[in-house]
Amino acid sequence: MKMKKAKRIVVTAVIFIVCYLLQCTVFGHLTLASVKPNLLLIVTASFGFMRGSREGMFVGFFSGLLMDIQFGNVLGLYALIYLLTGFINGLFQHVYYDEDIKLPLALIAGSEFLYGLVIYFLMFMLRSEFHFTYYLSHNIIPELIYTIVAALGIYPLILYLNHKLETDEKRSASKFV
Repeated sequence: MKMKKAKRIVVTAVIFIVCYLLQCTVFGHLTLASVKPNLLLIVTASFGFMRGSREGMFVGFFSGLLMDIQFGNVLGLYALIYLLTGFINGLFQHVYYDEDIKLPLALIAGSEFLYGLVIYFLMFMLRSEFHFTYYLSHNIIPELIYTIVAALGIYPLILYLNHKLETDEKRSASKFV
């Protein structure tokens, strides 16, 4: 049982480290309209609604911590935002079905939109920069679209890995029954 839990932790860590590296390197050079997709938000939201609030918060906290170390001015701001994103997406675990891609894409889009709003309020509005329509049309909406397009490729991979881990866990649990 502990081996399966350790395997899940390792796979989860590899997923979010790979997405972090892709976001910082490859997608840093593939910017469209000076924005790049938020892969760590896709990972956080996906683990939230697939595995529940606890794992969503865990993945969100460490994803946000990586973002704080790389891009943040205040240590813990992104960690808190991503942690709350994982928690909120975890609340939708009971209505989540693997076959339906509409709910995951809607949750990822909603998470991205709320993320953009929170960043605007905490980073720009508090510094008396009140150009919300400009920020909305030049940052939030393009990043939301780019993140959704990236989610169409990344989410199925995360779903596949989650299915493999769940079948492994069920197979090992059935041996003890």
